[in-house]
Amino acid sequence: MGPMSDDSRCGGTYRLKGERGTRFVPEQTALLVIDPVNDFLSEGGADWDMARSIVEKHDVVGHLRQVIEGARERQIPVLFAPMAYTAEDYEHEELQRRSGINRMMFEKKMFLAGSWGADFHPELRPEEHEIVLLPHKGVDVFETDLQDHLERLGTTHLVISGMTANLCCESTGRHAMEHGYDVTFLRDAIGADSLAAYEASIRLNYPLIGNAVLEVTEFLAAVEPVRSVPGKGDKVLGSDHLELGTVEEVVEGDGERPGYLVVPRGLVFERDTFIPLDAVTKVGDGEVFVNVPRLFVGKMPWDERPTSASRREKLGRRRQDVPALYTTRSPSVEGHRSEPLAPDEE
Repeated sequence: MGPMSDDSRCGGTYRLKGERGTRFVPEQTALLVIDPVNDFLSEGGADWDMARSIVEKHDVVGHLRQVIEGARERQIPVLFAPMAYTAEDYEHEELQRRSGINRMMFEKKMFLAGSWGADFHPELRPEEHEIVLLPHKGVDVFETDLQDHLERLGTTHLVISGMTANLCCESTGRHAMEHGYDVTFLRDAIGADSLAAYEASIRLNYPLIGNAVLEVTEFLAAVEPVRSVPGKGDKVLGSDHLELGTVEEVVEGDGERPGYLVVPRGLVFERDTFIPLDAVTKVGDGEVFVNVPRLFVGKMPWDERPTSASRREKLGRRRQDVPALYTTRSPSVEGHRSEPLAPDEE
């Protein structure tokens, strides 16, 4: 059997490969505002009684207004992603039978096309020149024309805000990540129907499927930071927005040996920790964000200074040197052998 073949359908890419930027470049960034509508965010809306607690606790409307205005000032495109259902969606497509959330929206008459509930919150309305996406009919905005607009705009960084944390925001972020986008979630500009749903997304899921969980002020500060490289004394935060420590030293790479940050032992770490520089995703005003949540940082093999040899081990073998993906079995698709390997091939 020849070398492992390449399958572009597997989604293994990152749109910023080769770049080492740690700020949001306006020309490559887009702000996505999901479902900023009355049914979620206005008193009297069909879901207001459920969403109200988290929306008011985090001032979601105020922070959405802040980030929308901040993005406009910085020439970052703002894309609005509302929902709208017509009678055909239910009579012909039977969406009310598709899922639990579709059933709830149907029974509560949420997002009915042409209604006040489906319209934009009065403080969060798009301007005439801004993009309003086709309505999503479930929980994934990538199933609309979103990607077409991102491709046209040249977007690599997708910043997600809106409603709700554990459904549309999370599903869209997952899909965007799988397509290679650098995904950031804005924790204080995202709401949910319950505290449990909000905390599960913000604390557990977003830090793993995105590159950063930021507050609105931190995002805006990272668009045009005072500097774009980590410095001694910077506060280091994980992708879950929890503090890891303070930068004691920054060691630049030399082309072969990887660069890293030194975070000394303290309340979080039992020993000095050496965080690879390419784990740093954003640098703000005195803050450095890395793309591993605090819960897992202590489990990373970062207790020794990285070397070129240790980096090569993490890379694994090159494609041409891999005879079979899974050693005893290859994928069952055209172009791959699917039968088990013979004993002398193992």
